[in-house]
Amino acid sequence: MTTPWGEPELARFPEDPRNRLRAWDASDAYLLRHLAGRQPPPSGTVVVVGDRWGALVTALAAHRPTQITDSWLGQEATRANLARNGVEPGTVRLLTTQDAPPERIDVLLVRVPKSLALLEDQLLRLAPSVHADTVVVGTGMAKEIHTSTLKLFERILGPTRTSLAEKKARLIFCTPDPSLVRPPNPWPYRYTLPEDVGPVSGRTVVNHAGVFCADRLDIGTRFLLRHLPAGRGGGRVVDLGCGNGVVGTAMALADPKAEVLFVDESFQAVASAQDTYRANDMSGQAEFRVGDGLTGVPAGSVDLVLNNPPFHSHQATTDATAWRMFTGARRTLRPGGELWVVGNRHLGYHVKLRRLFGNSEVVASDPKFVILRAVRR
Repeated sequence: MTTPWGEPELARFPEDPRNRLRAWDASDAYLLRHLAGRQPPPSGTVVVVGDRWGALVTALAAHRPTQITDSWLGQEATRANLARNGVEPGTVRLLTTQDAPPERIDVLLVRVPKSLALLEDQLLRLAPSVHADTVVVGTGMAKEIHTSTLKLFERILGPTRTSLAEKKARLIFCTPDPSLVRPPNPWPYRYTLPEDVGPVSGRTVVNHAGVFCADRLDIGTRFLLRHLPAGRGGGRVVDLGCGNGVVGTAMALADPKAEVLFVDESFQAVASAQDTYRANDMSGQAEFRVGDGLTGVPAGSVDLVLNNPPFHSHQATTDATAWRMFTGARRTLRPGGELWVVGNRHLGYHVKLRRLFGNSEVVASDPKFVILRAVRR
């Protein structure tokens, strides 16, 4: 990436030479150009929110910024990119969206997330640290910045305007208003599940901002909940890509002897899963882990993996995440262990499962979704 301070070498995480997606885009470059031309230059405590692969904090390392991210993969990419470019450990402070933000922020840079709810939550959490002289600049591709995005900045921080578009990217300029009366933070959000979703019918779900379908049960998960495997009598179960943890909680309710591992790369998701599990007074064994799928889980240690894989990485449509999840499941399952996958019919997951496992059968289907079962031989 070419910046006013040099050309840092950047990569996504995990690195894959076959993956041609860049670790930065035009909105990152636009923001950096703007900061370089600003007089006086930014100084004080610099906080970067939503830096997807560490491109911004790597370029701004001389300012000793703080990065706040919801993505474990993004945080690992940042560590790798900082090391790749010779930045000393500790130069950049790495926080998650679940951590307390710095008490004072002099420069706030926001990479607009896909989730408006996550943006709302983060701005409300950061607002008490912002003062009248704080420089607030947001960035994103033009298709990511909507009227609702600007209204959020204005409602929570102060008067807001946008720049002209450059290479399909825009900047957001916000002038903090310390006298602004901010609304209370509505996150995390709790609701009661309907009565037709198996073991978790009528139970409580807790969603932190940014978790997929945070205010309702998504239809793919609803379909899986109605067709969960039954009568297993214990064993180690993984809710892979757990989101709010409703699937793993359902398995724990259906089989109290099961040991359930909840895994997601989103810090917000794992916090949601943990809160959902606790909200339902669960007494079984459970583990909650933020990470890259099943990396770090011992081979041959799992009896059942349940998975509703994503097919987007930010704005890009890709099956790379699903493929890593499936290969991780095959490695960690014991002989006879099973992977259950729910997905849109058109995604053709059965082809991948047959290639990996040598088998795949349909457990249930409707016009939109299919649940597939693959057995580790």
